[in-house]
This record gives sequence, structure tokens and C-alpha cells, in this order.
Amino acid sequence: MTEHYDVVIVGAGPAGLSAALNLARARRRVLVLDANRPRNAATLVSHGFITRDGIAPHELRRLAREELERYPEAELQRATVRSVIAAPAAASVAPSGPDPDVDTTAFAVEATGVNGSPSRSVTASSVLLASGLRETLPALPSIRAFYGLGLFSCIECDGYEHSEKPLALIGETSDLAGRALLIAQWSQNLTVFTNGVGKVTEAQEKVLSARGVQVERREIADVIGEGGVVSAVLLADGATVPVDGGFVRPRWDAALEYASTLGLATDGWGLIETDSDGRTNVAGVYAAGDSTAPGPQQLIVAAGSGARVASAVNRDLIGIPRAE
Repeated sequence: MTEHYDVVIVGAGPAGLSAALNLARARRRVLVLDANRPRNAATLVSHGFITRDGIAPHELRRLAREELERYPEAELQRATVRSVIAAPAAASVAPSGPDPDVDTTAFAVEATGVNGSPSRSVTASSVLLASGLRETLPALPSIRAFYGLGLFSCIECDGYEHSEKPLALIGETSDLAGRALLIAQWSQNLTVFTNGVGKVTEAQEKVLSARGVQVERREIADVIGEGGVVSAVLLADGATVPVDGGFVRPRWDAALEYASTLGLATDGWGLIETDSDGRTNVAGVYAAGDSTAPGPQQLIVAAGSGARVASAVNRDLIGIPRAE
């Protein structure tokens, strides 16, 4: 008989682990599947998480896993989810079954074990997607060597440590101006590098210029520095712009191939669209954390999102009517 869970959670980052903890405390049978490839693996220190400011992200995850493992209702396994498929009839395999008065739409989940863990084939009454994002940095030869050391993606997380320093913002997207205005809160010596690709309009440049922010539209050859410390941005024409670190705007991909058959609604950035409680357009499917709009957030925001969505999942499984 296929094992059945009240909720299968895809992803064991702060959103997924927070949701799992709260659902376990609601006495829901929960399975968390995680491929152990966190997006912030290169980050040494995380900030802004109350009682844990300055903690390493991997240490925060370790503590959260240990807390979750104390609950017999929850199970955490290293596995890569291959597919999540709507399977209404699958709910009948539940030992006790969902409430018969509630929509029993169920899902079949297939996952391949990681690092010696067994593969899994289970069903669930609900699925919570908290698998985060896959990111692609601008194609510069040395940028990966500085990522998480001298170049960061989370402005709120790492802005304070770069106060009053000459900084770079490197990106190839259309949202650079807004990010630059945020960085300017910490440093008035900022240069935005579009690498000849990123979009900053003339009107936006005027606003940035009034804040002391420069826009450099020439192509970039590489980032210069040593030991993870950035000292300059090298342009394709040989010119260099000295900086003492800065930020990069990766391209983010929600990596939802495993859920491709569900028909999830996404926004223009490819992020999952949800209501305020994490419900997607597919009944029984929820999403929390970085893969939902507006995208990457601080760890504490992702954890809060997981807790909020867990409450909605539990109430929906009970069948409590939504407030109008």
C-alpha cells in the first residue's frame, strides 16, 4: 500500500521547515523532501533573523531540522522530487482518510533518493511547494569566486555591513533601478553596471543620479579582487571602476519542472502566484518562500511565510470556511 501523508512539503529551507514544524504541531502527518542544494550555500553569514543574527544559513537549517525531528508526525528525507501529479483517487489509500466532508483531491509524489536515501512514491492530501529558486549569475569569469564573500544578492541581509563603502550593483534585468535605490540607503557611492544588457531608463537614471548613483552601461569583462574581496569591476574596454564589494542581481528560476503537469499560475518572472495564505490556483497545492512573488526574501520572511501557509493548509484540511 502506498504511504499517504496529510501534506508533502517539497523543500527544507526556512519556509519548508517552518511549515513542517507548524503542521506537525497540528498533528498532521508530514513528509518533507529536500534535495539538499540550498540556493544560499555560498553564504557564510545571515542577518536579520531575530535571536539568530549572524548565524550561518547551514547552521540555521541544522537547528530547524533537529527541532522537527523531535515530532513523530514529521519525516524529513533527502530526495529530489521528480513529479507531483494530481490523482483524486489516491486519497482512498489513507489509513484514516481525510474528512469525508472535505474535498479529498490528492496527489501522487515521486522522488529519487539522495546520498543513499531510498526513493519514495507516496500520496498526499495536500502539497506545499517550498523548493526555492535556482539562480544564474551574470556570465563573468570570476564572479562565482566572489559570490557570498564580496558580492551578495540580498540587499536587506547584507547592506548594513557595506555602509558608506563604494559599491557595485551588477545585473542584467529590468529591476536594477529599484534595487539601486535600496542600496543607496546604506551607501551614496554606488555604481550600477548593466553589462550592456540590464534596463535602466533615462528617467530612472535621473532619479538615481539625484541620489548620487552612477549608471555604467558598458559591457563588463570581469570582477577583480583577491580572496573573495572585490576591489574593482573591469570593463570590456579595459577601464576599471574601483569598488569595495557590492551586490549582484542573479536571474532566478522557480525550477518547477517536477510540478509541470499541475498547471500552476505564475507571474512574469516565473514565480508562483498565490493568495495571501499561499493557496495556488490548483486546489490542494500551496506555495511558500522564495518561489512565490515577489521572490527572494530574508530567511525570517521565508520562515514566516511557511508558518502562515501551514495554518491555511491545516484549516483547509479540516474544512473551515474561508473568511470573506
